[in-house]
Amino acid sequence: MPLVLLASQGFGPRPTDAIRLNQTGFYPGAPKAAFIVGAAGETFRVLTPDLSDTAFTGRLGPPRGTALSSDTTRAADFSALRTPGEYVVLVPGLGASHPFAIRPRVHEELVRAALKAFYFQRASLTLEPRYAGQWSRPAGHPDARVLVHPSAASAGRPVGTVISSPGGWYDAGDYNKYIVNYGITVATLLSLSEDFPGYVRALHVGIPESGDAVPDLVQEALWNLRWMLTMQDPSDGGVYHKLTEPRFEGFVSPAEARSPRYVVQKSTAAALDFAAVMAQGARVLRPFEGRMPGLADSALTAAFHSWSWARRHRDVFYDQERLNQQFEPHIETGTYGDRDVRDEFIWAATELGVTTRQDSFFTAVPLFPDSEAPLPSWRQVRTLAYYTLARFRSELPRAVAGERVRLEHTLIRAADELVQWASGTAYGTVMGGAAADFVWGSNSVAANQGIALVVAYRLTGDRSYLRHALSNLDYLLGRNATGYSFVTGFGARTPLHPHHRPSEADGIDAPVPGLLVGGPNPGRQDGCVYPATAPDKAYVDDVCAYASNEVAINWNAPLVYLAAALEALQYETGFSPAPR
Repeated sequence: MPLVLLASQGFGPRPTDAIRLNQTGFYPGAPKAAFIVGAAGETFRVLTPDLSDTAFTGRLGPPRGTALSSDTTRAADFSALRTPGEYVVLVPGLGASHPFAIRPRVHEELVRAALKAFYFQRASLTLEPRYAGQWSRPAGHPDARVLVHPSAASAGRPVGTVISSPGGWYDAGDYNKYIVNYGITVATLLSLSEDFPGYVRALHVGIPESGDAVPDLVQEALWNLRWMLTMQDPSDGGVYHKLTEPRFEGFVSPAEARSPRYVVQKSTAAALDFAAVMAQGARVLRPFEGRMPGLADSALTAAFHSWSWARRHRDVFYDQERLNQQFEPHIETGTYGDRDVRDEFIWAATELGVTTRQDSFFTAVPLFPDSEAPLPSWRQVRTLAYYTLARFRSELPRAVAGERVRLEHTLIRAADELVQWASGTAYGTVMGGAAADFVWGSNSVAANQGIALVVAYRLTGDRSYLRHALSNLDYLLGRNATGYSFVTGFGARTPLHPHHRPSEADGIDAPVPGLLVGGPNPGRQDGCVYPATAPDKAYVDDVCAYASNEVAINWNAPLVYLAAALEALQYETGFSPAPR
C-alpha cells in the first residue's frame, strides 16, 4: 500500500533506516541534509510526519563514497527549508525517514541531558526521584573506608591505611574512578564555562545544587573536583592513579556492590592531569569565592604540590601487569596507562602559568615541540594547553606572548586538516575522513573534532568551521553508517542496551538518558557478535559490547561542549533568527 494512502487511513509509515540524518533536528538557518543509501530515483520530498503536506522538494545529489566507508550514498540537501516544524524526508520507492524538527534551540534538551548524565554517574549520593525521575536509586560506594594498596603505600600511609575518598563520578559503565581520565573530562567542562560563560550561567539541568549562584555546570564539575582533592597524598603531593575494586564488579546496582576499594599507585600522569585541572579549577572558582571560601586557593595549592611531585618523579608510569607481579591483591580494572607524559607536562605548565601569571611555568618545558595540535584524548592532552592559550591570547604573559601567531596558525591548520576530506566522505562529515577516526571511543573523536572546529571559528570568524562542527553533531545523532543516534534517549533509533551497569541493573527498559556510547570500533575487543565489521559500521547495541557500546565520562564531556557551543553560537552565526 502506498505511503500516502497509509497516512490517509491513519497509519503512520514505518521509517526506513536507509535515510540517515540528525534525528533530533536542525536550526532554521543551518545546513540540513539527509544521506540516502540505496536510492533508485532522483528526487526527494520533505513532508509533515503524517505525509499530508509537502514543505520542500529537491533532487538527490550524485553518488558519493570513499575507501574508508562501506556505503555509497546520495545527499538530500534541504538547507533552503527554514520554516520551523516537524518533518520527515521521503524518498519515493524507499520510504520515509525518522522524524526530526526544524527550530531554534533544537539541541537545547540534548545539552541538558548530556550534562545531567554526569549527575547520574555520581558516586556516594542517593539519586532522589525529584531529580532522577524513574532512574532514582540509593547511594552506592560511600568510599569512606578506602584501603591504601601496597603499590600506593608511603611512610605516612602504610599498606592497609584507611582513607576517606567519597564523591566523584563513575568513570564509565563500571564503578571505578580514574584520575587520568577525569583530567580531560573536568577540563572540557570547565573550558565550556570559560568559553561561553553567559550560556553556562543560564544552563539549568535540575540537580540538587540548581538555583545556587554557581552555575549547574560548575557545580557538577565540583562534584568530581572535590573528590580529586582526596586522591592527593598530603605528605608528598603525589596523586593516586585510581580508586578501584580489584576486578570489575558484576552487573549490579551501585548500592548492591560489595567489593573492597583501594587507592592504587601514584603516577606522573595522574599528578600532572591533577595539577592542570586544579589550576584551571582555581581560575573558574575564583569568582565564586563568597560562596566557596578558600576552595580556589586550596585547588591552586594542591596543583603546586602535585606539579612539584611530578617534577621530582618524571617517569613513574602506571604499569598494571608489572604492579600485579609485585603486589596483592591483583588489580584488573581499567589501566589508563601512559608512558609518554611530555604532553601532560605542557598542559600542567600552561594551566599553572595562565592562572598564576608566573613566567617560570611557561619556561619549564618546551610548549611547542613541533607544529602539530593533536586531537585531545585522555592519552594526549597537549592541545588542551593550546586551547587555554588561545582563550587567553590577548593577555598572555611576556614569556609566551610572542608565540601567539604560531599558536593561532597551529590550531587553524589542525582544523583545516580535519575539514579537507569532509566533502568526499560518504556522509559529508569531518568524522570518517581518516581511518584513525574509528577507534575505541570513536564518537568522542567526532565530538573532539567538533570542538577543534569551534576553536578555529572563534579564532577566525569563518563560519565554514562551524558548519563542519555541526556536521559532526549530525553524525552523532544519526547521520552515519549505522543509522543510530548514539545518545541514549535522543532520536527514534537510539541505544537501548549500553554497557552501563546502573542502566542494566535498574529494571527499567530505557537506559539513563543523555549518555554517548562509544561508537563504531573495528577492533571489537569485547568478542561479541557484531552485525557488520566495516570500520564505520562495527557497532552493536548490546550490553556485552563494551568496545563499542559502553559509555564514558570523557566521551560525554566533549558532547556537552560541542552541543552547548553550537547552541550558544546559533544566533551569532545566523543558524537561528535572533530572539526578539
